[in-house]
Amino acid sequence: MTDTAASPEGASQPAFQSASQPLRNFYLGRQPVLDRNQALFGYELLFRGSAQGPAQIDSGLSASAGVLHHASQLGLPRAIGDATAFLNVDTDVLMSDMFAFLPRERTVLEIVRSVVPDDAVIRRMTELSTHGFRFAAEASAHGPGLARLLPVVDFVKMDLRELPVVSLLSLAPRLRGTGKRLVAEKVESHSEYRTCLDLGFDYFQGYYFAKPTVIAGRKLSPSQAAVMDLLHLVVSDADNAAIERAVKQDVTLGLNLLRLVNTPAAGAGRRIESVSQAVILLGRRQLQRWLQILLYAEQGMRGHNASPLLMLATTRARLMELLAQRLRPGQRNVADIAFTVGMMSLMDTLFCISMQDIVEQIPVIDEVRHALLVRRGFFGELLRLAESLERIDGAQDEVTPALHELSMDGDDLAELEVSAFEWSDKVVRYAI
Repeated sequence: MTDTAASPEGASQPAFQSASQPLRNFYLGRQPVLDRNQALFGYELLFRGSAQGPAQIDSGLSASAGVLHHASQLGLPRAIGDATAFLNVDTDVLMSDMFAFLPRERTVLEIVRSVVPDDAVIRRMTELSTHGFRFAAEASAHGPGLARLLPVVDFVKMDLRELPVVSLLSLAPRLRGTGKRLVAEKVESHSEYRTCLDLGFDYFQGYYFAKPTVIAGRKLSPSQAAVMDLLHLVVSDADNAAIERAVKQDVTLGLNLLRLVNTPAAGAGRRIESVSQAVILLGRRQLQRWLQILLYAEQGMRGHNASPLLMLATTRARLMELLAQRLRPGQRNVADIAFTVGMMSLMDTLFCISMQDIVEQIPVIDEVRHALLVRRGFFGELLRLAESLERIDGAQDEVTPALHELSMDGDDLAELEVSAFEWSDKVVRYAI
C-alpha cells in the first residue's frame, strides 16, 4: 500500500522513526463497539506502555505509531477478527506513513482532541479517505473545531460522561441530519443504552452489556437447565452412557455441542461425530469447557444478543488459561481451573442471579470461590488482571502492579492477549 505510505510534503516524521525502534512492555486494551442489535461491529484498540513506573496510555499520541508497528508484527488482524478497528491518532501519526501496514477497509482513524483541524490536517484526512480509510471524531473533545472536521469524518462519538442528557437531546438529531453515524461512548448501564437507542445512535461502546442485573426468583431457561444438568454429570464423573442419554434427551443441545467441539479452536485433530467420541477424544475437562461456552450461546440467547457476552467470556477465560500456563508451566489442572474461573466470572450477568448464588448452585473448590467472590488468591489475581485489561479508561494504574505481582512484563502479556483474541474469535464464529 505504498500510495498511502508517503508522508505529505514538508511533514515531519517522528512517528515513523519511532516505529523502527524496538518497543518493550506494551499491552492492549480492546473495547467492543456494538450496533443497534448489540451485534459486534468493531473494537477500539488502545495500546498501553508500562516500561517505567505507572503504566502510560498511548492512545494515538506520536509514540503509538511505533507501538502499532510492533503490534502489526503480532498480527493486528488477529486482534480484531472480521471486526472494524478504531485507532486513535494525533497529528504526528496522521502525517506519518504508519498506515502502510493497516487493513484500510477495516480501520477507522479516531482524531484525538489535541489535533487542530487546520488546512494540512484536512488535506491529509481527505487523501487517506480516498484510499479507503474512515475517520471518527469525538464531539465534546473538538468543540468548535468539530464543524471543520464533519465533512471528512464518518463517525461522531459522544462521551456520556462528558455530555449531559440535555446536550445529547439537542446534538444527536443535528448530527444525524448531517448523515454521520453516531457512537455513544462510556455507556455504563442498560438505561443509558436505551436512551441512546431512542435518540438514534448507531453504535454503542462500553460494558453495559456485562453488568449483572439480579432478578429475584429468576430461573434458568430450559436449554440452560439442560446444559447445567449435563455439566453436573461431567464434573461428577458420571459414566459415558449417562452423559449420552442426557444429550439424546435434547437434540438441539447435542447438535450445538458437536458444532462447538468441531471448531478449529477445539484442536481435536479429526471430526467428532458423537458425544461419546467427544468424551474419548477431548476428555472430561475439555468437554466441561465447551459446555461452559455453550451456556453463553444457548438457544434462548442465540443470535445478536449473545455475541458480546460470549466474546467477552471466552476471551477472558482463554487469557486466564494462557496466563496460568505461562506462570505455572506443566500444571494442566491449574490452567483448566483458570479457564473455568474466567467463564464463571460472567455467569451472574448471564443468569441474572448473584455470584453468591452461582457458587452455591455450582460445586467449586475454595480457590475458585474466593476468586469469583473476592478476587483473591492466584486465580483472583488473574481475574483482576483480565478485568483491568478490558477497561479502556482508568485501568492503567491497576495493570502494572498486577503484572509485577505475577512477575510478567507487557510484551509477554500482549502476545497472550492477541492469542486469546484470535481463539475467542474462532469459537464465536461457530457458537452463534
